[in-house]
Amino acid sequence: MSTISRWLSRNLLRVYAAFAFTFLFIPVAYVFAFSFNDYHRSNIVWRGFTFNNWLHPCDALEICPALGNSIRIGLLSTLVATILGTMIAFALGRYAFRGKGAINTLIFLPMATPELVMGASLLTIFLAMGFNPGFWTVVIAHVMFCISFIVVTVKARIASLDPRLEQAAMDLYADEKETFRRITFPLVAPGIAGAALLAFSLSFDDFIITYFNNGADFQTFPVFVYTHAGRGLPAQANVIASSMFFIALFLVVAGQIVGNKRKVKA
Repeated sequence: MSTISRWLSRNLLRVYAAFAFTFLFIPVAYVFAFSFNDYHRSNIVWRGFTFNNWLHPCDALEICPALGNSIRIGLLSTLVATILGTMIAFALGRYAFRGKGAINTLIFLPMATPELVMGASLLTIFLAMGFNPGFWTVVIAHVMFCISFIVVTVKARIASLDPRLEQAAMDLYADEKETFRRITFPLVAPGIAGAALLAFSLSFDDFIITYFNNGADFQTFPVFVYTHAGRGLPAQANVIASSMFFIALFLVVAGQIVGNKRKVKA
């Protein structure tokens, strides 16, 4: 076996990982690089380097209101979906009742249903009920598909808990409320936080369901990107997309660091 073959046999996984990450991050690198482009009408051809886009991210018409709409919808839908989804997860994970199997199956339907079908179905329901598409219809639609991800994530965390911890707390004369407050909830909290972050990212990133239910006078950041892509996407959109990527990256890295420190202390 030659030296190259031996090296490949030892490092094949590393080479594959390097190619995979390169393939995944090329679009991110493109978006970040062209956020510094001194564009005129279209941000496709490189025309020169400038910091002006980062210094004035709201110069593009309607981009900051669209971003604000995405953040407000993401926060509100995440809050509602997290509360409802956590309660459903506790009910499914801790209690036995008639119809539990059917509910477990129904929980996965929004995750398996194509967004095109869900968006069109929700729009039909809203119009039949007399709702005008806009902010609140988008919030309701986002809550509808985020709940499933919350339930699945939190339920998995609940299933991994050691019931002996709660039994030990009750043996030490803690009632059910105190046991939940001091033992159960702190143990489930990381799963709830992770589910909330997932729900916010799904809500902020959603386009298809939002496009069906946003109405004519209301748009989110993904809808803004879609509607402006044909006539020239401004570089400020690259600035906002790059900022969201780095914020998400920071949260992931910070979470890993905090988790590793807790494991070392334990």
